Formats: sequence, C-alpha cells, structure tokens
Amino acid sequence: MKDQFFATYFNTQNSIDIPIDIANYFINKKYKRIVVKITCKEKSMEFHAALQKSKNKYYILFSKEKQKKLNVLVNDGLEITLSKDTSKYGVEMPEEFEAVLQSDFDGASLFESLTDGKKRGLIYHILKIKNSQTRIDKALIIIENLKRGIRDQRELIKKF
Repeated sequence: MKDQFFATYFNTQNSIDIPIDIANYFINKKYKRIVVKITCKEKSMEFHAALQKSKNKYYILFSKEKQKKLNVLVNDGLEITLSKDTSKYGVEMPEEFEAVLQSDFDGASLFESLTDGKKRGLIYHILKIKNSQTRIDKALIIIENLKRGIRDQRELIKKF
C-alpha cells in the first residue's frame, strides 16, 4: 500500500477536497478510513478520517480545532499525505480506555458488539478528555452503562 501525496490550498470552512484519482485509489481498494498527515508552514499533524463523498467530490473533514492547532488560514498551502488506516477502530485508542476494556471481559464484549461508528464516537469522546484519571473514570461509566443495557450514545457517557 503506497501513501498518496498532494498539495492544495485550504479554501473551505471545515473540509479538504481530495483529488478524484487519489480518492479512487482508496475507494477501489475498499479503504474508506484513512490516516491524514497535513503539513502547513512547517507544522504538521496526523489524524484519522473517513473519505466522504458529496455529489462527484470526495473530501475529509478538517475541524476548526485542527485548523487552530496548525494555525491554518484560508488560502494557506497544505501538503497532504493519505495512508490506509490500519488501526482496529479507525481512530487512536486511548490507553486508559484500552486498560478498562482489558480488565472487564463482559464490558469489552458489550463494547465490541456496538457498531463501528458508535465505538469511534465513544473513543473520540474519551480522547477529548485531557486528564488521565478522568479518562479512566469516563471509560468506567461507559462500560457500566453498557452493562445496564444503555445503547444511546448520549446516555452512555452520563453518570447515573
């Protein structure tokens, strides 16, 4: 699997257009999840993303938070490298959540029974938490709520 590189200019609010030939390279191989490396003004970042399609265009989401971290402004030049996402969940798994899942077989089984999108959503929720102990606490709450039979994303993250 070879990485795909292209240069572009940032010109939209929260997405980056992917050239059709590069998008097709991943789509034809059935790789919808990718790892994106963006370099701008000698700063770079890497993140997981999904190839999105709208009409005849492909794009990836590029949040305001990511734009701020890279200090990207409209019309700034970007160098982008796309790679196949080989992670289990399509996103980086926080070590605290991984430890909680490893220590609770029943909770891990319930977590694995969720759709891929729900798993990613819960992982993203925990990734946003800065404090390690708070991440552990939130992971424990999610697992306990799964054991209670709760499956609604918004309810899973609440302490009862």
